[in-house]
Amino acid sequence: MSVCTDKFRTTAEAMARLHGFEGYRFVTVPHPIASLELPQLAHLAADVLGEVLAILEVSE
Repeated sequence: MSVCTDKFRTTAEAMARLHGFEGYRFVTVPHPIASLELPQLAHLAADVLGEVLAILEVSE
């Protein structure tokens, strides 16, 4: 599974199709993240953790 910013979702989906992974599941976070501090990144990670675990089929 992959996590990317929403700005790159279309590109990520196209690359997945190109490599034979139609319907590959992604988790997206708001773009940009490069300028975020660690506490902000940790908050984003916590926000999407449930989605990540669902894709990986892991229970919390």
